Amino acid sequence: MNASDKQLALFACIEPGVAFWSREIAERGFETVYTRISSRGYDTVKYASLIEKISLFDLSLARNSIAKAGGVFISFNDENWPVSLNDLEVPPLGLIVKGDAELLSQRSLAIVGTRNPTPYGIRIAGDFAAGFVDREWAIVSGGAYGIDTAAHRGALVAEGRTIAVIASGIDIQYPAGNARLFEEICENGALVSEVMPGVIAMPHRFLTRNRIIAALSKSTLVVEAAFRSGSLRTARDAAELMKPVMAIPGPINSPSSEGCHRLIGERAAELVTSVADAIELISAL
Repeated sequence: MNASDKQLALFACIEPGVAFWSREIAERGFETVYTRISSRGYDTVKYASLIEKISLFDLSLARNSIAKAGGVFISFNDENWPVSLNDLEVPPLGLIVKGDAELLSQRSLAIVGTRNPTPYGIRIAGDFAAGFVDREWAIVSGGAYGIDTAAHRGALVAEGRTIAVIASGIDIQYPAGNARLFEEICENGALVSEVMPGVIAMPHRFLTRNRIIAALSKSTLVVEAAFRSGSLRTARDAAELMKPVMAIPGPINSPSSEGCHRLIGERAAELVTSVADAIELISAL
């Protein structure tokens, strides 16, 4: 196998977001790590499952599954690789993209929030998405129900472009109710995944994909989030990358806004109340 084939093999076999393998590949390179795994150069007990996966990896089958799903595999040496991902402590080993891969490197805003929003949150997410695409920004979110869906739809209604970073393979319609939304996103935007086609969403993968949402975007906006929310993880990831984080205030007695108020209170996010405020804040930093 050539270098790109070995990259795909490692991408397909290693669970996303594992710091050890990210460091190994950064220090040794894809080819050396692949060779060491194949020749049992790592702990054969601790890494038995990975060694077996690599030994059984079928390159032709993997490439066919990506093509059948309508995607392309990109990695750090690809011309469409978004260099902002390299700033992550644990960069992805690659991405599978369905749609316009060039969009990943264009100016974008992440809009994230709860899966159980209020009508207020849905309206605000859609309004901010529309306002930013009117200014030629792309909108990045996670394709989930709630604020994510409102953000994607707001961008599409305003005839803008949007990116959904999902926690399953690009051929898995999850959540199922957003199947049509994903089709619309791919028409002018992109569906992005850190796992192979056919891989189902697992709880921990939602957290690991959040860092990609943060890294792809110039700034992150949290619209509504509970006190303990995965959206807050995205905000923390953005802050670690020294990217501006913004939050929308809500009613003081609304559980859906407790996370936003927490970010604002801890000075972890700037309070914004309009698209103009957000644009001004981002431009000033």
